Amino acid sequence: MRSRFAAIVVLAAAVALGTSGCGLLAPQATTIHYDASDGVGGSVGDIDVRNALIIANEDGSAGNLVVTVVNNGSSAHSVTIEFANGSSTEVVVDADEIFTFSAPAADDAEREDIVIDPLDAKIGSTTTVFFQYGSETGVSLDVPVYNGDLPEYSTLVPTPAEAK
Repeated sequence: MRSRFAAIVVLAAAVALGTSGCGLLAPQATTIHYDASDGVGGSVGDIDVRNALIIANEDGSAGNLVVTVVNNGSSAHSVTIEFANGSSTEVVVDADEIFTFSAPAADDAEREDIVIDPLDAKIGSTTTVFFQYGSETGVSLDVPVYNGDLPEYSTLVPTPAEAK
């Protein structure tokens, strides 16, 4: 009787290990970071850059930087954004704030566009955009350039008045 019980316990343990062994040794996919949308992301100190992408006009001469900037810190930060054409802009992100640039505002306020003109990248390629604030080491991202052919991007194309 004892040998039968011991055999059942050993068999149950073998089945349990055999069916869970793959999960025990394989890396969990949920621990692997990836950008889940069309844009790219990175972090600089308290600032997270999320889903950065550029929507260019038809001839690719100008583009809107669409990006969500998250300030996880307890004070406002002035973030410098530098583009491959040598131009730059600064945006202030308040403490504990999430703000999306070049996207429609939820409260019907005017959207804040970050226009890159001239855009030194072709539609379908990437261009380098550098994010930095204060004395923190910045992050350089290879940001993809799209056009307004997709319906979700059609309203984000820079207008001639925006592109100076």
